[in-house]
Amino acid sequence: MSDSADAPHVLVIGADAAGMSAAHQALRRARDLGRTLRITALEATEHTSYSACGLPYWIGGLVASGDDLVARFPAEHRESGIDLRTGVRARRVDLDAREVTAVDAEGQSQRFSYDELVIATGAAPRIPDWARDEDGVLVPGMLPVKTLDDGAAWRALLDEWSGEHPPRAAIVGAGYIGVEMAEALADRGCEVALFAAAEVLPGFETPVRQRMTATLRAAGITVHEHARVDGIERGADGAVAAVRCPSGTTQADLVVLATGVDPRTDLEIVGGDLPRGEAGAFDPDDRQRLGPHVWAAGDCATVRHRMLGTRVFIPLGTHANKQGRVLGDNLAGGSSRSEGALGTAITRFRHAGHLLEVARTGLGTSEAADAGFRPTALLTEGSVISGYLPDAATAAVWVCADARTRRLLGVQIAGGEGSAKRIDTAAAVLWAGGSVDDLAAVDLAYAPPFATVWDLVQIAARRLAERI
Repeated sequence: MSDSADAPHVLVIGADAAGMSAAHQALRRARDLGRTLRITALEATEHTSYSACGLPYWIGGLVASGDDLVARFPAEHRESGIDLRTGVRARRVDLDAREVTAVDAEGQSQRFSYDELVIATGAAPRIPDWARDEDGVLVPGMLPVKTLDDGAAWRALLDEWSGEHPPRAAIVGAGYIGVEMAEALADRGCEVALFAAAEVLPGFETPVRQRMTATLRAAGITVHEHARVDGIERGADGAVAAVRCPSGTTQADLVVLATGVDPRTDLEIVGGDLPRGEAGAFDPDDRQRLGPHVWAAGDCATVRHRMLGTRVFIPLGTHANKQGRVLGDNLAGGSSRSEGALGTAITRFRHAGHLLEVARTGLGTSEAADAGFRPTALLTEGSVISGYLPDAATAAVWVCADARTRRLLGVQIAGGEGSAKRIDTAAAVLWAGGSVDDLAAVDLAYAPPFATVWDLVQIAARRLAERI
């Protein structure tokens, strides 16, 4: 296969997980099929293919350098045959002309024609109005945790701190990033206050949430629940000095904006419409196709929920990479389909001798009821390895199943070291559409340092099965 100027031209907008997965898979698949593709990728920043999920661990000092989070640098993409343009932000898509208008770092307009367009623009951090000054610029001392540049800015703020007291950090938002940043900032010596608009880890069931809240507080984190931050106070230097919520004001030298993300779908589209779904995300089909000659994948796009049968917005790197691979295969002439998601997720908090791992997969009680199931659930506590071994960690396993069909609906775990990754066993049973009895019976590995004879997840499933 040789390069050809008249080969189909694929234009990719966004050079992170989904975009670059799609580009490289398209090249591999085309090579296998004896075809030639020309691929150009536009990336608004100077960074490509990095782990945003690793940012809290870089900020907290567990990762030495931001470069350690990068899977492929721009030069590596170019060496693979991708014409990567960094510092170029796409602004406008003309569907009829098959043309994208973009602006480079110097503000110069550029136009790119395409035969096939891949939109992989990711998600943008949700920034509250009160976090910006009169000119729309973030108030000094306030930052999200979304990009490598954010990570570098946080490292600089902490490394250069010269105050008379440890930095007082307020984290606004108590989801995954909020909890992970509580660990990172506490590890860096900050006094940390975590503000939850409702509860900590709102996607989890009450017993799991309560365990995380208790662990945070035991480790010295001040947790404010049902405390929606609605404003800030600024010091004489213009930087943030405090955050406000209806219950009062808390002094803060640094503020983490962990209030969630929105799909980055602000491209101007002319010549037609592109389908949108939950949260305004692009809504492709299972082949990642949006429309004639247009494709989408990653955090700007929806994913099919295997249990609900609907397309939902779940911005995670796992889905982005999988969708990108499917998209790239289809671009080059393959016939792949995205198999969907279950909402599987995992995180932890560890500081000052306190550790809690949490994970979930499938549906919660209210989600299951809303979907027409008859959910019944049970919480089981026990050891994750043989209890006669020293330092055997304990965990709580929440299992939910349909009372009519016995179908497994969801599993959540909260516990000590080595407990949360057990969620993958439940995810596998859910993926196959199995029952609570299947989870109780599946053949799992056993040896005293790794599990009990009946693994705790199986014990929890068996007890619920007996109750049903």
